[in-house]
Amino acid sequence: MSESSSSATPLFAWALLGVALLAVSSAGVVLQAMSEVPPLLRASWRMQGTALVLLPGFIYQFRKIGSDGVSTKDWQIILASSVFLAIHFGAWVWSLDHTSLIHSLLFVSMHPLVLVLIMPAIGLAVRRGHLTGVMVGIVGALLSLGDVEAGGDVTVLGDAAAFLGAVTVVGYLLAGRHLRAERRMPIFVYAFPVTFAAGIWLALAAISQEGASMADAIPEISLLGWADAVWLPWIAYLSLGPGLCGHTGINTVLRWISPIIVSITLLFEPVIGGIIGWLWTGEATLGMWTVLGGPLMLTGAIMVTLEEERGGRDRDAVS
Repeated sequence: MSESSSSATPLFAWALLGVALLAVSSAGVVLQAMSEVPPLLRASWRMQGTALVLLPGFIYQFRKIGSDGVSTKDWQIILASSVFLAIHFGAWVWSLDHTSLIHSLLFVSMHPLVLVLIMPAIGLAVRRGHLTGVMVGIVGALLSLGDVEAGGDVTVLGDAAAFLGAVTVVGYLLAGRHLRAERRMPIFVYAFPVTFAAGIWLALAAISQEGASMADAIPEISLLGWADAVWLPWIAYLSLGPGLCGHTGINTVLRWISPIIVSITLLFEPVIGGIIGWLWTGEATLGMWTVLGGPLMLTGAIMVTLEEERGGRDRDAVS
């Protein structure tokens, strides 16, 4: 006899999802507080630290499947995914220095709306529910931009960088969906090389754009400056918290909790992240237009996510 979804979901899975949401939501305020380090270098440090945490799992799983378990095409997709991840993370961390925390989290969370724009290119039908969600989200974004002021905390450039992070994360997510769901690639075999390579691309960008170097004695402009006693606790938290407990925890709970529930839960990252930021700093930049537009942005993203889930069930029924 089959059990209902709620009764079949163990309590610890919900607890793990809650911990994962808190972990990923805390990354923004921690990275923003590390403003002494240039943003691209900061992003590279995060990728390097997370890669080290993922390395033992990669070694274990890769030994089990062997080199034949990953094809040349798989490695090409992993490489492309790492480029998307590097741009996503570099743009988002840069945005944290150029707009408010809440705006950065709102605009980087708009990837469901971006997905609608590329759905025809990947052979998926765009339905009325998708378009309605996109329109609601766009109206919300335009309203939120009403808080942009010359010399203020909220800037168009910072919001645009966060949105670039949303655009590029779609490529990362689609690559991960293909390799994890269709190719059945183990989580660490996928996550480690993508994260490690993203760290390399960001390090190269930090060298060319921010003057970082391997040999510099000043930690804040050194490629390995995260190993300094001042910064090691920060990167250790980002790697073990948002990196391992957050993103790996999310992949883990998908075994028990529906992807649609997980996806919608994670769309509340701007809300949780804003609260964490307020608790951390004692202040939060939240203008009237953001109060009006922010909920519409999240509502639009949720509408698109729900519509895509309904379309997925319809496709499964036809199959």
